[in-house]
Amino acid sequence: MLENQPESTFTLIDNPGSFLSDFLGKRNTTSVFLLTDPKVKKHCLPLIKNDLPKSTRIITLPAGEEYKTLESCQLVWKELTKQNADRKALILNLGGGVVGDLGGFAASVYKRGIPFIQIPTSLLAMVDACLGGKTGIDFEGFKNQIGTFSKPEAIWIHPEFLQTLPEKELLSGFAEVIKHALIADAASWNYLRKRDLNQQNWKETIPASLAIKNTITTADPYEKGERKKLNAGHTLGHALETFLLNKGTPWPHGHCVAAGLVMESSIAVEQGLLEEKEMFQLEELIYTTYGTIPIQKSEVKQIVKLAGQDKKNEGGKVNLSLIGPIGNCHINRFADSNALAEGVAYYL
Repeated sequence: MLENQPESTFTLIDNPGSFLSDFLGKRNTTSVFLLTDPKVKKHCLPLIKNDLPKSTRIITLPAGEEYKTLESCQLVWKELTKQNADRKALILNLGGGVVGDLGGFAASVYKRGIPFIQIPTSLLAMVDACLGGKTGIDFEGFKNQIGTFSKPEAIWIHPEFLQTLPEKELLSGFAEVIKHALIADAASWNYLRKRDLNQQNWKETIPASLAIKNTITTADPYEKGERKKLNAGHTLGHALETFLLNKGTPWPHGHCVAAGLVMESSIAVEQGLLEEKEMFQLEELIYTTYGTIPIQKSEVKQIVKLAGQDKKNEGGKVNLSLIGPIGNCHINRFADSNALAEGVAYYL
């Protein structure tokens, strides 16, 4: 059970290699496995490789959301089994959100759970996926359809990893930073919206953003109430992301969430929660920073249909978390298919 697991806190580190070496030297670990993908293996693994135990097994999975599957988990479990990994084995998840989600899930169910550590290398993983105890994989075309609540033993954040990322991936993570400010910190929102991406101070922005998420997830680990605020922009954002993935034209998670924030803000205005002038502020930042994702009017119904499969829905109703006013968020706001379609159409 999640309650019985130790609280996992995030730590900003300057030297990930020496930090890892000191950590492993203080614990009784029978074997170490490192899960990563080819890009991270090339650009980030060299920073810690010399400090890993020589017996460390490196498991490399293909990069991309399309590989966040049960089949990929089976590859991890087969390697663990092949190496006779016991319940004192440790998995290091070095990578972005896909590696963290999949590696955490694989660890959480292997022998009913072995410890794992999140070492996020993307901005999206640093400010969102690494914290909160959610793990999971996609199934039958739906994001995070299968998963567990399982806390990592530790979360290590090394902002210098961001220097290895292209701007597109930084933008994907920035959407979650924007969302955190919109739902809980109007002052941070006003700071963020007045600065371009290359003007952000990540050593300040990342912990500030994570502090918002940490406060919410600690108070509501199982998403029964307040944690639902973190779903702002995600209901229609996930539906859009799933639609584009199934179509064979995938877009980054953060770009879809950014689009979802615009779509759902229009619904918030219709429900009297958000003022139009605040929606226009949000739109200005999103469109200026992200542009628009090309979708057609004929595809709106398909996107809305996918929103009907969202795991947050209750009793067949689509459950939204809507911003309003900025710095606040209302949970358990329901919308019918017509309202959802109008939200998607508004983004177009």
